[in-house]
Amino acid sequence: MGHDHAPAQSHEARASSTAPPAQPPALMSNERGRVAAVARANAPARPAVVQKGVKVAPSATRAPGVPVAPGSPGISGTAADPARLAAISGADWLQLAELTANCTSCRLCKQRKQTVLGVGANTAHWLFVGDGPGDEEDQAGEPFVGPTGKLLDALLSAAGLARGREVYIANVVKCRPPGDRTPLPEEAAACAPILDRQIDLIRPKIIVALGKTAIMRLIGVDTAMAALRGKVYRYRDVPVIVTYHPAYLLRNLPEKLKAWEDLQLAKSTLAQVL
Repeated sequence: MGHDHAPAQSHEARASSTAPPAQPPALMSNERGRVAAVARANAPARPAVVQKGVKVAPSATRAPGVPVAPGSPGISGTAADPARLAAISGADWLQLAELTANCTSCRLCKQRKQTVLGVGANTAHWLFVGDGPGDEEDQAGEPFVGPTGKLLDALLSAAGLARGREVYIANVVKCRPPGDRTPLPEEAAACAPILDRQIDLIRPKIIVALGKTAIMRLIGVDTAMAALRGKVYRYRDVPVIVTYHPAYLLRNLPEKLKAWEDLQLAKSTLAQVL
């Protein structure tokens, strides 16, 4: 999505500072050039995926963009419905995909073409969490496609990673917000049990929060990115590193170096827990 920007209120620091490891100048220049070349590309292209996450289509009787009726298989009623929460908390990947595909727990279900659960290795050391699907993601059923996906894939490649192998990519909300706006807090809360179950199933060793919505969901603070970066947080006992959303980086190319530094901090943190 193309709307993400850095948080903007103060918070009580809950993490220890960790300086990102220095990179050799020649390597840094090379990787910065690779990422910058991708960011300047004009034609969107869907990145290759080594292994997709399990996806289940909504009910065959439902037209695209039309939510299932209350009582249909899937998640209906309010977001805090005990039966809904119990179903999600005990779901395997296939069940979680079906529950998500048929979810009607918030207003976003009314305009979606499909839900976007995630993509990548179903058990992975790395979990990247963004905000929500945009138009291209809604069409493709996969997070981070188009220009933002190309930039994210370039950052992953520069760090020696690739979606589909040791990486899983998801969003806080699984349906596209109207006009690609920032997800509302109640929409993020409605999808929170699904993301939590994904974390339980993936069992990541490190989580990278991409932008404001993911930061709010995972560490619960709303403050300037400059005050959040360079620290290690925890969510569900998993280390969390924060960085900029690729959509923000496309609009602010000089900040790519900071995103690279954040990935180096994530790599060094992961090395300590493996």
